Amino acid sequence: MRHALRLAGRAEDYGEVPIGAVLVKDGAVVAEGWNSPIRLHDPSAHAEIIALRAAGRALQNYRLVGTTLYVTLEPCVMCMGAISHARVQRLVFGAFDLKRGAVCNALSLTDAAFLNHRVAWLGGVMQTQCSALLSDFFKAKRALKIVETQRPLSAIDTAYPLK
Repeated sequence: MRHALRLAGRAEDYGEVPIGAVLVKDGAVVAEGWNSPIRLHDPSAHAEIIALRAAGRALQNYRLVGTTLYVTLEPCVMCMGAISHARVQRLVFGAFDLKRGAVCNALSLTDAAFLNHRVAWLGGVMQTQCSALLSDFFKAKRALKIVETQRPLSAIDTAYPLK
């Protein structure tokens, strides 16, 4: 999880929501990823998806049997679908996502009858650090937005107003 947190920091460096993911097999890192939908102009470029894609290439297989995925935030529905289809054996995540989490909060896709693969999971690993990283990121974003809306208009702003 520490490695996933470092990757989340890379996402934050790019202005992305700080989420990192690491896929491990037999105790070795196979692939990693961090959130990149803004930078890559790709709504599917979540940390988990990037790690799964890289792992598929590294292992030369779209089935990632016997792997564990570590991610700093409870995966969303898109990511849980991909995790299940990839046959990831185990999922370990840090922060719970009460609004959009698809492991055990908004949805429980690990138990969904329509999926033919069950992913074992453990949540709350390094939860304090993972949650703080996200909270701090969004606090800074809100503070910046407030500062931007309160700044005086420049000559460019008045000549080319945003609609």
